[in-house]
Amino acid sequence: MSQDLTILLIKGLADTAYMVGASSAISFLFGLPLGVILSITAPDGIGTNRPLYGALSLLVNIGRSIPFIILMVAIIPFTRFLVGTSIGTNAAVVPLSVSAIPFVGRVVESALREIDDGIIEAALSMGATPFDIIRKVLLPEALPAIISGLTLTVISLIGYSAMAGAIGGGGLGDIAIRYGYQRFMPEVMLATVIVLVLMVQFFQFAGDRLSGMARHDKKTEK
Repeated sequence: MSQDLTILLIKGLADTAYMVGASSAISFLFGLPLGVILSITAPDGIGTNRPLYGALSLLVNIGRSIPFIILMVAIIPFTRFLVGTSIGTNAAVVPLSVSAIPFVGRVVESALREIDDGIIEAALSMGATPFDIIRKVLLPEALPAIISGLTLTVISLIGYSAMAGAIGGGGLGDIAIRYGYQRFMPEVMLATVIVLVLMVQFFQFAGDRLSGMARHDKKTEK
């Protein structure tokens, strides 16, 4: 591998890591409370609120239904309003985050709703408040499943970031299109694919380890 290609890939990797890292953090920040609200306001939740649950669930379903490439183009005015441009890594973070928030919300909701009702009823019988149940029962019990879901989110964002790069977002996707495809450099295309595969393997391995540690901690506590 030539020095120029190595430098190019390092820059592309850095841009991709930035897009994925920033959008992951934003989607976790907003998606986690969204999932908690969906779980507790559901018809069988501890704070049932059918109108709120119905509205939020509809928004989540709409957000998850829009293909990323369409979403990225559709919210260009919103992206420009937030970051002042629709091109580059900062601009790509906006649609990446918007697409991931509904996914994270639904992942967290599903993880929380898998918890045994008996555990929640026991906490209620001991006088625990809804906030105590969320903080001390729901989130700790669902932590392994939440970590697994967030790992899938990060991996999905890696793929989306490559798609964003192909239409002006920068990163490895931009390198693959500009050099590998448009300039007929198959070695660049192959190198970007290998780097993306290694990124996915790394995050999958890290996520599996963290999820396994969380499960082990739960068993130890019991």
